[in-house]
Amino acid sequence: MIFKGFVVTATATTVPSKAQEQPETSSRAPADDATPARAPEAKRPKHIPIAYKLAIVITLLVTTVMGLLGLVVVTNQTQLLREQMQTFGETVVKQLADSSRDSILAADLLPLEVMVTNLAAQPGILGAGVYADDGKVLAKHGALPEQDIATLYTGTETSGSGTRVLEWAWYRHPDPTIAAVSFVSPVRFQNLVAGHVVVTFSRATFTAAIDSAVRAVITATLLMICLGVVLSFVLGKRLSRPIRHLMTASRALGRGDLTYRITERRNDELGHLMEAFNHMADGLLQKDQVERVFSRYVSSNVAKQVLENLNHVSLGGHHVNATVLFADIVGFTSISEKMPPNEVADLLNEYFAHLSTISRHFRGTIDKFIGDCVMVVFGVPEEDPYHAFHAVACAVMTQRLMSRLNATRPSEGKIPVSFRIGINGGEMLAGNMGSPERMQYTVVGDAVNLAARLYAFADSGQIVITEDLYNDPEVQPRVIAQRHASIRVRGREEAVTTYLVSGLVPAYQAKIDERLERLLTRMNAA
Repeated sequence: MIFKGFVVTATATTVPSKAQEQPETSSRAPADDATPARAPEAKRPKHIPIAYKLAIVITLLVTTVMGLLGLVVVTNQTQLLREQMQTFGETVVKQLADSSRDSILAADLLPLEVMVTNLAAQPGILGAGVYADDGKVLAKHGALPEQDIATLYTGTETSGSGTRVLEWAWYRHPDPTIAAVSFVSPVRFQNLVAGHVVVTFSRATFTAAIDSAVRAVITATLLMICLGVVLSFVLGKRLSRPIRHLMTASRALGRGDLTYRITERRNDELGHLMEAFNHMADGLLQKDQVERVFSRYVSSNVAKQVLENLNHVSLGGHHVNATVLFADIVGFTSISEKMPPNEVADLLNEYFAHLSTISRHFRGTIDKFIGDCVMVVFGVPEEDPYHAFHAVACAVMTQRLMSRLNATRPSEGKIPVSFRIGINGGEMLAGNMGSPERMQYTVVGDAVNLAARLYAFADSGQIVITEDLYNDPEVQPRVIAQRHASIRVRGREEAVTTYLVSGLVPAYQAKIDERLERLLTRMNAA
């Protein structure tokens, strides 16, 4: 947390100050020892995989098509069998009529008896009968309708050939009832009706044929549906495989894995989509690498601001109220003369890294490195209402870190390093300075120039601030400082009164020391 703009850990106990009984907190400042909390993965909505959706759709389609096809086949087969039976019945009854004509006219009953008996003995035929023109039975054998001829002609359907057709049930006690169909036809001689013939057929064969056809169609339909279900799931998984690859790749990008690529190659629309995804991932990876490298050359805050406003990057700035800190290594020239160039570079990098870490705690932005000097800005580009106090607190923690490091450097055979620090705040111009071809985000103004001169009047380990900065209501109640000196600065008519900072009030100094111990612990562990 931060109280009144000052960073502390979440377990720290706050102590009231004179200006603020309860320290304010803010979650905007970073903490070097805070482990970034991993954002909880968003709960994915439950969904039906597209492979299952495709399989269901294909299954329903196959089932519908096969069901309709089976219905059509069964209907056509039934109609065909019915027509075949109709044709067969008409043929048989016509033959009986033709064969019995002469016997009816001659009143010879024996041949009629033989004909109906032989005919009734044929498979599928239940009975046959011959009637005179007045309806008298001349010969019969087997099952015949109980109605008389007149009733048969009036209560039956007429086929296309004029034959009458009657469907009825033959009750044979105690045998099962048999479904029957009788064909009735007149016996004609020179346009006169000489008699009538009736032939009864069993519908069992017809029904069995229909049932067999229905079973065959249903079996084939079920087999095709089962085969369609299996093929649909296989086909659905195969068709959805590239979509699963795209989903896996998108999740990888969502997790920040910009190196994930789809290796499958396809020569269709999905293949083009996969290729476009890989190109997009390449672009994101390059962008991320550029952002990472860019953030090393400039402050992360500046890099973020520039990258978020790429279409508005231009020269110019705006007036802000901020604080600037200059920290310079004391006696760097003499130190560098005693060390090889590579060791000098390592020394600078080590201490600049320390100062960069501390400045981040207090929301400071490294503006630039000038030889052995560091310029840190507080209050821009990220607005900070406590920038003045943050700058002083950053300086105090830096000097205390240098003191702790210098306590062990001689025993390690290293040269002690000390900073002198100058701080000033006020109105200044912040923005992109330079030329259209090369520009830099920085702050300029009289307040910046004064801060750059203050550190020259400080001795080793000292922090010099201006009187105006010390009188800031966010600084004076929290900082322990003594009037230092009035100095003459070139370009200013009046002398500048300065204060020498020796530390923070106990409530805040305890937090500085606690934070420092944690930083040293991590440095030793590394």
